[in-house]
Amino acid sequence: MKKSLLSVALGFAALGAFNAQANLDQHVKNVEQQVIEWRRDFHQNPELGNRETRTAGIVAKHLKSLGMQVQTDIAYTGVVGILKGAKPGPTVMLRADMDALPVTEKTDVPFKSTKTTNFRGVDVGIMHACGHDTHVAMLMGAAEVLANMKDELHGNIMFVFQPAEEGAPLGEEGGAELMLKEGIFTKYKPDVAFGLHITSSLHTGKIGYRSGPFMASADRFEITVHGRQAHGSAPWTGVDPIAAAAQIVTGVNHIVSRQVNITKEPAIVSFGKIAGGVRNNIIPEEVEMVGTIRNFDMDNRAQIFENIKTTATYIAKSSGATADVHIHEGYPVTVNNPELTAQMLPSLEKAAGKQNVLEMGKITGAEDFSFYALEIPSVFVFLGGTPANQDLKTVASNHSPYFYADESSFKVGTKTLSQLAVDYLNSHK
Repeated sequence: MKKSLLSVALGFAALGAFNAQANLDQHVKNVEQQVIEWRRDFHQNPELGNRETRTAGIVAKHLKSLGMQVQTDIAYTGVVGILKGAKPGPTVMLRADMDALPVTEKTDVPFKSTKTTNFRGVDVGIMHACGHDTHVAMLMGAAEVLANMKDELHGNIMFVFQPAEEGAPLGEEGGAELMLKEGIFTKYKPDVAFGLHITSSLHTGKIGYRSGPFMASADRFEITVHGRQAHGSAPWTGVDPIAAAAQIVTGVNHIVSRQVNITKEPAIVSFGKIAGGVRNNIIPEEVEMVGTIRNFDMDNRAQIFENIKTTATYIAKSSGATADVHIHEGYPVTVNNPELTAQMLPSLEKAAGKQNVLEMGKITGAEDFSFYALEIPSVFVFLGGTPANQDLKTVASNHSPYFYADESSFKVGTKTLSQLAVDYLNSHK
């Protein structure tokens, strides 16, 4: 008798889970066209970081229409919506970034951007060349899906629409770091965070994930070598900062190959600009150099910072010059919590199909979602947006003026965000 009752109970549980999944799937289907329309509107009306006022207004209006508690004007234009489930439980954070890029669009879609701006003295177009328009639209769609399911939710969902992921304007703070600084975690106390980014490097419908370090930290360094100006025909009468700078480039490039344990995690140091002098026969007073540092380990990151300073300073000194070294810390390493990644992998497989979920390699690009992941267990994944008939090796990449996102991928992204939230909350009921 007990065995029969247990079988009946398990049967009812399985039926309930099946019905709940069918319910989610139907809500995703119902909102698919609206997500496409939202995305086209955002694509045609892009806004740069910390200036996403129109986008934020549309987002806030939608969240309020779903009955959420909504906070606006966070970190300039950020929006947070809180959906309270019918039953007690943890709080899941879902995040989308809203900002576009100073890129002149060259696609031929009917909703292409024709917006322009003056960016750091250069007249240029504005384009959602990294797909943030799709992120906003998909998270708005997920908000509608989950609001329709709130009576089934064991906990709360925190929707974060963040400005300035691509970086704030000069002289301003912005992005995830400023959202945290202005207290969104202190106020709403999320337990976990999930984020998604569309990419041209995967075909439509694919989901890419990785446990542990996934995306690199990104930091900028500036080295100014000070010499003593002299005639080019008599270099011994001065101190040549160009010669010192050349030696510094060689020395700094040895840091990764000779001083960092790259069997632990890979690292990159690249010079992007060297500028000095105005004429062929004048040894200049100084040379300026700038570059980028990428790595996947925070201890290695600190070591590289120190080694760049030491290498540049002492090489310059050996030439009779001096070197000022400034390192501007950018985004930290994006780390997917291993336990949470393992827990949520079945959710990714439900959203996209097991055959469409791929483990990716490390990515040397950076993401400011990393700031959230430093605070709470988090998982960040990639959504394929390139049509299946296009070659991934030749397709226009993110940040290209030809970047294109296949609209049929949006339903997978909307379902992925919704599935992650529902499954995590259900695991704690």
